[in-house]
Amino acid sequence: MPRIVCPKCECRFGTLIRRGYRRCSGCRYEWIPQALPLHLSQKEWRILLKLFMLGLSSNQTCEQTGFNKPRILRALLYVRAAMARDVPGIFSGIVEVDETYMGGQWKNKRKRVRDKGTKRGRGTSKQPVFGIYARKGIVWAKVVDDVEAATLLPLIRKQVRRGSTICSDTFRSYTGVATQGYVHRMVDHGKEYSDLKGTHINGLEGFWGYLKRQLAAKGGIRRERLNLYLAEYVWRYNHRKLPVGDQVKKLMKLLRKRRVFGG
Repeated sequence: MPRIVCPKCECRFGTLIRRGYRRCSGCRYEWIPQALPLHLSQKEWRILLKLFMLGLSSNQTCEQTGFNKPRILRALLYVRAAMARDVPGIFSGIVEVDETYMGGQWKNKRKRVRDKGTKRGRGTSKQPVFGIYARKGIVWAKVVDDVEAATLLPLIRKQVRRGSTICSDTFRSYTGVATQGYVHRMVDHGKEYSDLKGTHINGLEGFWGYLKRQLAAKGGIRRERLNLYLAEYVWRYNHRKLPVGDQVKKLMKLLRKRRVFGG
């Protein structure tokens, strides 16, 4: 159970009164627990992380642990921030690059947005996300401001070793890849999805499908939080072959580096 104590007199007895506030039974002080440090022990973190990696919702986690929901949501923000720092190493060999656009279904958009037209794909008002996929099954992805060559090529240079083979579609922003020191192979999605010689971006397309299914199940994500949820599903995808116990151990190491543990 969560160890909620009064920050003024350290009394362990309090009453939930309104909108997340608690009132101390001793000194009658009122406070919001989620506005204070989490004070989760390592044992409590392990329980929370196991439920998180098993895919339980915050409401289900509340029922399983007895923690209040705001406390769980704050803890998961720490977890996603730690995942965002666990970046894969430099890619080499054959890699795939592609971009996608995140946002809700058109029918759920506000009327003022729908009135502007039904633009889809490149040129849409949705949030662009750029990704790089190594054929060994590891992905790297980032929320970007736009999909122009000036934005994407520096990211490729940073994440992919020179001399590697890069597969992409025929989008104009990738036309300068070969001049950056890479072997560039392109597939025209208007005609085919693979040239039968290994030139395709099916691995990255598979990750985009996984990502969108997971985000759709959330019922909508605020744009300012998208980078954290993107980091979460990149991390889950990259560690998908590990048992849940090993995933929890890795997350505990990441959290220990961030010094978020309580007593």
